[in-house]
Formats: sequence, structure tokens, C-alpha cells
Amino acid sequence: MLLMQYIEVLISSQRYHGNEALTYSFDEKLQTGQIVSVPLGKSEVLGVVVKATPKPSFVVKPISSLVLDKPLPDASLKLLEWLRQYYPAPLGLIGSLFLPSELLKIPQSLKQKLNPLRTGSLPALPSLNNEQQIVIDEIENETNGRSFILHGVTGSGKTRVYMELTKKNLESGKSVLIMTPEISLTPQLEREFQNVFSESVIIIHSKLTAAQRRKAWLDILYSERPVIVIGPRSALFAPFANLGLIVVDEAHEQAYKQEQAPYYDARRVASKLAELTDSRLVFGTATPSISEYYLATAHKAPILRMENLAVSGKTSEVVAEVILARDKSEFTRNQLLSDKLLDGIQEALDRREQSLIFLNRRGSARLLLCQICGWQSMCPNCDLPLTYHSDQHLLRCHTCGFKQNAMTRCPECGSTDIIFKSAGTKTLADAIAKLFPDAHVQRFDTDNLQHERFEEHFTDISRGKVDILIGTQLLAKGLDLPKLGFVGVVSADTSLSFPDFTSEERTYQLLHQVIGRVGRGHRRGKAVIQTYHPASPAIVAATTGDWKTFYDAELSERKTFGFPPFRQLLKITGVRKTQSGAQKAMEHLATQLRTANPDLEIIGPNPGFYEKRGGNYQWQLVIKAGQRSELLGVIKQLPAGFSYDIDPSNLL
Repeated sequence: MLLMQYIEVLISSQRYHGNEALTYSFDEKLQTGQIVSVPLGKSEVLGVVVKATPKPSFVVKPISSLVLDKPLPDASLKLLEWLRQYYPAPLGLIGSLFLPSELLKIPQSLKQKLNPLRTGSLPALPSLNNEQQIVIDEIENETNGRSFILHGVTGSGKTRVYMELTKKNLESGKSVLIMTPEISLTPQLEREFQNVFSESVIIIHSKLTAAQRRKAWLDILYSERPVIVIGPRSALFAPFANLGLIVVDEAHEQAYKQEQAPYYDARRVASKLAELTDSRLVFGTATPSISEYYLATAHKAPILRMENLAVSGKTSEVVAEVILARDKSEFTRNQLLSDKLLDGIQEALDRREQSLIFLNRRGSARLLLCQICGWQSMCPNCDLPLTYHSDQHLLRCHTCGFKQNAMTRCPECGSTDIIFKSAGTKTLADAIAKLFPDAHVQRFDTDNLQHERFEEHFTDISRGKVDILIGTQLLAKGLDLPKLGFVGVVSADTSLSFPDFTSEERTYQLLHQVIGRVGRGHRRGKAVIQTYHPASPAIVAATTGDWKTFYDAELSERKTFGFPPFRQLLKITGVRKTQSGAQKAMEHLATQLRTANPDLEIIGPNPGFYEKRGGNYQWQLVIKAGQRSELLGVIKQLPAGFSYDIDPSNLL
């Protein structure tokens, strides 16, 4: 008879806020990595077996049941442990990334059907062009590293490269992970990969039903042949048994950064997973991240260029016209939409082509803007836009705390025509529907209901059944719409107005990406860009395609003002019921941290950009350091009641 076993279990539940494994008893021997159900308070939660341990001196609860006989792969366990150290957070939060809660309710009938997916023969793929073949050869033959940046212009055929690499991995018995920044992009990749690889493709993301998520996860765990998994950042934590390739598509996107605890960056986690599984890692993008590109160059990681359109003999011509938004003679038919933009829509309709109207609505920046000369006030310390606070009539920098009284007259041209302007997608959709009553108009943004979401209409859109698409960032990312002929950008300046060190970079990326939705080889394209700042380096670079000049200028700016990749950042936030309470708590914390860390640059405290949320007030500190380990030390010093984001993608 087997003696009672005592087992350390990593809890996988957001209810558990501790940082160590808990001890339970069980009357059978268990393997490391096996998934169990355990009591936690009055709830049943999932856990992962760590190891057997001697009988403790305290009374322990018994493990309720063994959920699955097959343990998590070794790479998943090592990734979980690394994540605990690199992105400190409560163990229950980290554990919940690796185990879907739906595993607690596996029907017995499903357990009996966990058979391997069927094996199918791989079809021949279309021929590679010269650039694609060179990229494939370099990735296959590289011996000094396994991480690559694939810097390819829009329409250069990066997906074809992914497919070729995928086929080679499947043939060698290796699984593949294809990552997307947004769930809305999965239908396009799903269709393209399923057309070639059929049943090998598994989709996994949070918008699936509970039963669908559970089945996808179990299919990955139990599959006895290689699979292709497509999904957003959460797909990183699927139970891969034999991974050979990770592709991070649209690798520049900030959506790869988790905006709640644990605040991990999926690109960094992908790098670690590739290391643990000895996989090749490809970061595919037309607009590389400034920091990632710099670090790749510094570490001599291969940067592979694709500069030509994938389909030879097809046109990539895009005529991009910049419209000065403060020139009222350009807006005779609508105060938000210029005559040239409206003409572009009509011309596309006449040719039976689609139009995409893009609104760069990244939040709701409050800024003072001169309509005559385009002047905007900047922080003298950070060279970031100052944000207008109407309640105090102040301009404030939300990074360093600089503030000044808001002026009523433009200091550049003397005009009193200073206003705050903003428009929403619904306003645009209503205006365009009235101007083009016979067109099929659809709006896509984060306000859509489930049945209105882009992924629900992808097939109709790709077939040209929607004439005019109106939306925000999700329409700018990686979509290939064969019938799209015109792009209109309503306000190219919106993200420039944000008081953050990534604003210029984000503006360039968004504009380059949205312009890149046309001229991809299907037909000639036209773009109209409305802006108050036509001379902005980001706007000039995006409309001319001059990435290198923009990269050099932005890198110099980051170095001058001490932002990544030259400094490491930590953002600490305190939330309290009152404004004075939040300020007082953060001031006290700042004094403590400055005393304990005299060599660190501690900025603030300052009110958060979104100071009031859900009836509470939030203030923040920003800490800069030369080494990331210094910031991890600060995290260990934090008392309860404060949250932190290490390596934040922005400081808003």
C-alpha cells in the first residue's frame, strides 16, 4: 500500500495572491507537471504538480482529483518559473496563463475522445520569389543565432515565408506557433493556413467559447503529430510538446504588451520560449520597433530585408496626398472630411472598389492646438506634448510633472483660434452614410457588439461586399483586402498629441501600416492624409516610406532624453478614493524609494494621464535605471497597495 504523498502545487487561479507553491496530500504518486484540482478556501481551483515534499508540520488538505493524466511539457514548466522571476506578479495570476479554467469541467465523454488529430499530406506551395528564397535560406542556414527580424515592406510576402518555414518544420516533426497582435487578425491567417495545412491548424484565443478553448488546448497537449497554433499573446502558454518555429507577426504592435498583471511583453516571452525549445524565432514587421531594432543591431542578430512586392508584374503604386487640416478651403462639404478625401471615396465607388477611412483614436487626448499655424505646447524636459486640464486651466507633462498656465493666444502666430478637436468613428460613419447614401458603410472599433466585430464580417469584407470601412487601429494591422483602392486618414496627428515617448514612433507605424493596406499588388492605390503638422518627421517618413531617416532621428531623441532602449523603465501606480489621498500616498512612497535608492532617477509623483477611473484617482512614479535588475530590486521594496509595470510600452 502506497503511503500518503505530500505534493507541492503551483496554484493556477487569480484567487491566489501568494508567491509560493502550496502543499497538499494525495494517496497516489504524481509526476511533475501533472494538472490537479485542489481546494483553495471554499473554491476548487487548478494547480500544477511541482514535486513531492516531506510531510509538513502543519495540517494539509488533500488534492481533490487528478484532472489529466498527461503532464505539462517541460518547456511550459520552465517558462512558468522564468516568468515568475522576470515579470514578478502573484503566482496565481501567472499560473492562470498556462491552464484554462475550463479544464475544471472536462466532460467524461470528451476525455474518451482525446485521440490524435489525423495526419494529412502537405501540398505543394506556390514558388518563392528571389527575396523570399534568400530569406528562407538565411534563416535555415544561420548558425550563430535563432532569432531574426524580418523587415519586409507591406505586400512583400512575409506570410509566404511563414508558410514555407512552417512546412519545413512540420516535415521534420516540429510544431509551429504563429502569433498575431489582435484576435481580429486571426480569421485571415486561419483561412490562409487552413487552405494549405488543413487540420494541422488550431486556433486559440479568448473570444472562443469555453468548450472551444478547452478543446483547442487539449488538442495541442494530446496531439501526437506536429500542429500549427495561431493566436494572440495568450497562445504562448499553450502546452507545446515539440516546438520548432515561433513567428511574431506585426511584431511592432503594442498589443503584444499585456496591460494588466502580470505585465509581460509577449515578444520577450516568445524569445524565452524559443530558447527553451531550441526553436527559430521570426519577428515579422514592416515597421520595426525602435528599441527592438536597436537591440537586434547591438547584439548582431540577423535583420532580413524584403523590399519588393511579392507578386511580380503587379503594381505597388500608391499616390499619397497630404491635406493641411487647418486650410478651411479644403473642407467645403464637411468640416471633418476634406474635399479630396470625399473625392477619393467617390472615385473608389465608381471603380467598384472599397475605401477605408481611418481615425487614429488612441484614447482621448486633451490638447490645445492652434488652427492657424498648428502650434502645440511641448514639455521642455521631455520634449513630449503637454496635456490640457480644463478644470485648472493648466498644461501638464504626465511624465516629469512640468506644468504651466494654458495660454489663450498662440505664442507662434498670435492667433486666438486655439481649440480642442476630436471626432469619433460613429460621427464619421453617420456623416459618410449621409454623403454616400447608396454605399454599404460599416464601422469597426472597440465599441462594436459581438455580432458587429470585424472578425465576424471578414469573409464579406474580403469579397468586397462592404463599400466603405470606417474604424480605428484594428483596420490598420496586417489586413490584405484585394478590393481596397482608397485609404483616408481623418487626423494623422492624434497619437502625436499623446504625452509619451512612443508617440512619434506609434504615429509613424500606424500611418505606414494603414497606407500599406493599398498598393499591395491587387490594384493601384490612393491615400489622403489630413494633418495639422505636414512637416512632422513621423508623417513625412510614413508618407514617403523613409524608415531609416525616421529611425535615426527617433533613436537620437530617445538617447538625449533617457528613454528606451538606452534606459530601463518602471512605472508605479497608486490608486486611492480621493485625489489628495493618491497624491499623499505616492509622495510618501517616492520619499521612501529615493532614500533607499539614491542612485536611481525617480520622476514624480504625478497624476496619471487618465487620472480618474471608476471613481478612483491614480498617481504614478516613473523610475529610470541603467540595469533592469535595479528595477526588480525596487519592486521587492514596494509595500502593499501599489501596482507596477516593468518595461512599460508607454507611460500614459
